[in-house]
Amino acid sequence: MPIPRRFDRRPPDRDDTRINDRIRVREVRLIGDDGNQIGVLPIEKALEYARERDLDLVEVAAESKPPVCRVLDYSKYKYEQEQKAKAARKHQKQVNVREIKLRPKIADNDYETKKNHVRRFLDGEDRVKVTIMFRGREQSHPERGTNLLMRLAEDVDDLGVVEQRPIQDGRNMTMLLGPQRKKVEESPKPESGEGSEPASGNGAEQAPAESPLPAVAESPAPAEAESPQPAASGDAASK
Repeated sequence: MPIPRRFDRRPPDRDDTRINDRIRVREVRLIGDDGNQIGVLPIEKALEYARERDLDLVEVAAESKPPVCRVLDYSKYKYEQEQKAKAARKHQKQVNVREIKLRPKIADNDYETKKNHVRRFLDGEDRVKVTIMFRGREQSHPERGTNLLMRLAEDVDDLGVVEQRPIQDGRNMTMLLGPQRKKVEESPKPESGEGSEPASGNGAEQAPAESPLPAVAESPAPAEAESPQPAASGDAASK
């Protein structure tokens, strides 16, 4: 027999925003539907103002004296706010923390396997908590754990950075690795700024290209050369 589900006795989320008849004060400072401030009005006139425009009277600043109310379509306003919050959550990226456990005397094959897992997690932009577990007399040689963790950090330094250096916590030693920022990976772009020096050099080469401006000023010289041509044509006509 299936077990019946328990009823959810939690009260539903209520909207505490006071609108229309839920606003129980004598007077309010009213802001119209166009955003302009109308002034301090009795609550009856403020409600009448909103009803004439088929809109809602919404209390936006209850702590003010008198409270500030605005005239708007509350259902449309609430929907727009929910859509904005949903879009903000959609663009917000969740960063997961994965954990990898090692032993101080780990075999080479196991180390390569664990290292590949760490690289995969970092490539997926997850943070990785690397834990080394000591047992028995292994606790008397914590430097082995530190050396192993730093070796791992060096092997994955192209994908991750050390956010927290090795810390001894009882029988365990932990280190936190984080993915490299994309901006850091795209560091060749700033180098292109160095390439901009040749670009500026091109700009310097363009400076001589501006030399035609003085050349245009010298254009009267060819004009003088053209002046004999009409004279020559006149002689030819006289002949």
